[in-house]
Amino acid sequence: MATPIREGSTQAPTRHPLDWRNPDFTNEASLFRELERVFDICHGCRRCVSLCQSFPTLFDLVDESESMEVDGVAKADYWKVVDHCYLCDLCYMTKCPYVPPHEWNLDFPHLMLRAKVYKFKHGDTLLRDRVLTSTDAVGRLAGIPVVAQVVNAVNKVGVARKAMESVAGIAADAWLPEFHGKPLRRRIEKQSGATAVPAGRTKGKVALFATCYMNRNEPGIGEDFAAVYAHNGIPVTLAEKERCCGMPKLELGDLDAVIANKEVNIPRLAKLVDEGWDLTALIPSCVLMFKQELPLMFPDDADVRKVKNAFFDPFEYLMLRHKEGKLRTDFKQGLGKVVYHAACHQRVQNIGQKTREALALVPDTEVEIIERCSGHDGTYAVKKEYHASAMKIVKPVVSRVRQGKADHYGSDCAMAGHHIENAMDDGRAPEHPMTLLRKAYGI
Repeated sequence: MATPIREGSTQAPTRHPLDWRNPDFTNEASLFRELERVFDICHGCRRCVSLCQSFPTLFDLVDESESMEVDGVAKADYWKVVDHCYLCDLCYMTKCPYVPPHEWNLDFPHLMLRAKVYKFKHGDTLLRDRVLTSTDAVGRLAGIPVVAQVVNAVNKVGVARKAMESVAGIAADAWLPEFHGKPLRRRIEKQSGATAVPAGRTKGKVALFATCYMNRNEPGIGEDFAAVYAHNGIPVTLAEKERCCGMPKLELGDLDAVIANKEVNIPRLAKLVDEGWDLTALIPSCVLMFKQELPLMFPDDADVRKVKNAFFDPFEYLMLRHKEGKLRTDFKQGLGKVVYHAACHQRVQNIGQKTREALALVPDTEVEIIERCSGHDGTYAVKKEYHASAMKIVKPVVSRVRQGKADHYGSDCAMAGHHIENAMDDGRAPEHPMTLLRKAYGI
């Protein structure tokens, strides 16, 4: 029988550390007991039905079972729910009334992560998924100039895409990123000569974690970032010899790879903090990895805490400077109507609508914000078996963009922006908010 609905907690959500070192974490019996307990609570509530495909999948399984309760769902079908979760965290941070400190202690995303870790540990992971989440290796190979040209050309050929779908399970209709032979690391100066001016919580100089995607796929956005920060007198440097933040491997359940990347990234980032640098990244998922996921995996690691406390969303940083009177507002041109999609992994950082606030500073600019998941998730939308679901999830976002009749549209997550573009299919390209801000400055 479904658990009766009880009053949810009125306190702010709190997150318990991820107990991944406990042998019980990947114990099959313990895992399935917790899955059944949580699924039963979700079935009795159903507030999250519109967030992603995990919840409709769960509720359909329950409604189509003989008992019409969770106990009537075959345990093997639990994986259908797990596989649709891409750890956006919206259910935990925006919808669920039973998260800690509520006594039911429900953490749906981290339970899905636990199940993914179990699945990965038992070898039930496709080679395709291992390759897609190996962003450093793929970027190094596809980023070789000649190889990049070939990969980009092949990705635009319908016959080749159909073959990729048949052989590798990569959806023929999905958007795939281009690769650049000249990465971000070769495009911007290592450090500007400006003198740092501290303001409020900010030290006034920023080290950019370039990210796999911005370095190899859309380095132009990184150039826009450097230009905007330089215009505001903020010295910028690049984190040296970084590896992937680990979010793709976390979503796969490959904790060993997450740990290996952490062991490379954290010491280097902590050293930058010790040298007086604040930290940022242009992919919200990377920011969230350092601000939330790694601290929850390593709550007692002093360097992880140090990096967490120094990490900012790039627009959060600018608005903190603005609050102290240190952001230039000498904009040269208005942007007109901007329809802006707020990425899930930015929303769950609990920093407010900082990108919207920054764009709204530009005269002759109207900003409409869309706070719905795009359904992209790094790899989810490109997989053959999930692409249709990803296109269904993005439909309300596309409708809002079309209805907005905007001069510009885009997202803090560049990949989400392109997924929206793919669904719109009208020839209009998204523009990253940092690109728009640079355009407004006229620099």
